[in-house]
Amino acid sequence: MHAIGHLQRNKVRSLIKAAKLSPGLCLHTVDSEPLIAELQKRAAGEDVVLEGFIEVNVAREAQKSGCLPEQLPRLVETLSVTPNLRLRGLMTIPPFCSDPESSRPHFKRLRTLRDANCSFAPRLSMGMSHDVEVAVEEGATDVRVGTAIFGPRSL
Repeated sequence: MHAIGHLQRNKVRSLIKAAKLSPGLCLHTVDSEPLIAELQKRAAGEDVVLEGFIEVNVAREAQKSGCLPEQLPRLVETLSVTPNLRLRGLMTIPPFCSDPESSRPHFKRLRTLRDANCSFAPRLSMGMSHDVEVAVEEGATDVRVGTAIFGPRSL
């Protein structure tokens, strides 16, 4: 099971309970040292090991979560000494644009960041239904294609 979306620290306890019921739970949105500390504390208390992706806000969009590229080395270092969390790779969501090619520079940047900071964690979670082909061409190993499967959301 994959947990996608911004995770607030006050929701970590619920996530850890879900991880106990679903071993192998993978979190796609690790994005800060305080979140890592809370995840480690709760996971250790329940003897759970979580796998996850560091979310990187490659485009520096104010409305999106994720660490900034210059914060990535510190988060990788922190996760490398956190016994109940395993870094699987990096994740990003580029700015939405109807032209899938506009996502390519962001996907390339994430791949470059992964290669420079955590090549031992090779996965790249990037791409959604509208730009999945470009994401795969740029090295995506995990994609989010809910709209292609279930159709657009109705609000």
